[in-house]
Amino acid sequence: MQYESIHTAEQPILAMISMTEGKLDLLTRVTGVDADSILAGASILRSGGLVAFPTETVYGLGADATNPLAVAKLYAAKGRPSFNPLISHVIDQSAAEKLGNFCDDARKLALAFWPGPLTLVVPKSYNCDVCELALSGLETIAIRVPSHPVARVLLEAVNRPVVAPSANRSGKVSPTISEHVSHDLFGRIDLILDGGRAEIGLESTIVYCGENEVQILRPGGISSSLLSSVIGKSVKNGTDVGQSNDKLTAPGMLSSHYAPNAFVRLNADTVEVGESLLSFGEDEAKNAERAHKYLNLSPSSNLVEAAANLFQYLRILDTEGVRMIAVAPIPNIGIGEAINDRLRRAASPR
Repeated sequence: MQYESIHTAEQPILAMISMTEGKLDLLTRVTGVDADSILAGASILRSGGLVAFPTETVYGLGADATNPLAVAKLYAAKGRPSFNPLISHVIDQSAAEKLGNFCDDARKLALAFWPGPLTLVVPKSYNCDVCELALSGLETIAIRVPSHPVARVLLEAVNRPVVAPSANRSGKVSPTISEHVSHDLFGRIDLILDGGRAEIGLESTIVYCGENEVQILRPGGISSSLLSSVIGKSVKNGTDVGQSNDKLTAPGMLSSHYAPNAFVRLNADTVEVGESLLSFGEDEAKNAERAHKYLNLSPSSNLVEAAANLFQYLRILDTEGVRMIAVAPIPNIGIGEAINDRLRRAASPR
C-alpha cells in the first residue's frame, strides 16, 4: 500500500542518542513523519519494539498489544505499575469489535466520537487477542480509534492493535511535543516520530459502557453533557472509583498521576512566599509580581487553550526547578472538568 507523506523533516534523523539505565540501553532515533519513517515505525512495532508517535490528545508510546514481551518492555520503559491497564488503539470500529463486546450505548458513542479523543471500556470479546499483561487481568478492555493522521497511517501499517499510553515516565506530566518524549524516554525506546504539537493536549475521555450503565472513568476532551446528549440519558461520574484498588478499572486512575516534582496547591486566590503561579484568566498584577515564576494557562479565560497548555507549562515549571506551584481556580465546566481532574491528581500526596 502507498502512503502519502504527511510531513518531512529537514533532516530525516534529528538525533541518535544512546543511554544506559539499568538493563535498558536502546538507540533512540527521532525522525519526522514522512512515509518511510512511519513504515519504519510500523516495522519496529511489529517486531516487538517501542515507538512514540503523536495523537490528537498527547504523544503515545506504542507497543504491539498482542505481544506480551513488547508490553513488558513498555512498562519497563515508562516505569509503569503493571496493574495499570493500557488502552488499545485500532484503526476503526470493525477492528474495535474484534476486541470488545459493544452494547447499544457503546456503539452510539463510537459512531458519534470515533475517530477522536474517546476511549471506551467494554467487556473483552471471547477471541480478543490483546495480551493479558496489557489488560492487567481485567475482563474489560479499553479501546480508542484516534483521529490524528500520523497515528492512523501508523495503525493501518501495523495492522494490529497498538497499546499507547502517554509517552512519558509513569506518573509524570504527559508529553505534548516530541521534546517532552525525548526528555523522559531517550535510551529507553526505539523511535520517536515528531509530528509537531498535540492539538488537544489532554488525554482521552474514558467511558465504561455496560448493559445497564455508562460511567466516566476519566474526564477528557469530551464532556459529560456531550456524552449524555448522544445516548439520551445521564452519564455517571466514576472518577473516584478504583483509584486505590489493587486492580484499576481504567488507565489514568491512580490518585497521584500527571505529577510534577513540585508541591501543587489548587484553587489559589493568592500567592504565598516562594510559590510559583499557574494562573488562568486576567490576573491582579500583585499576584504575578509576588510569584517566583509565573505562567498563565489562558489570559483570555479560554478553557481549550488552557487544556492545550497545561502539561507543557507544568513541564516548564519542573525544568525551572520550582518547589511549590499555586494553581488558580479553573471553571469546572466542559473540558475544565478534565483540567481539574489532572490537577487534582498532580496535587495528590505521593
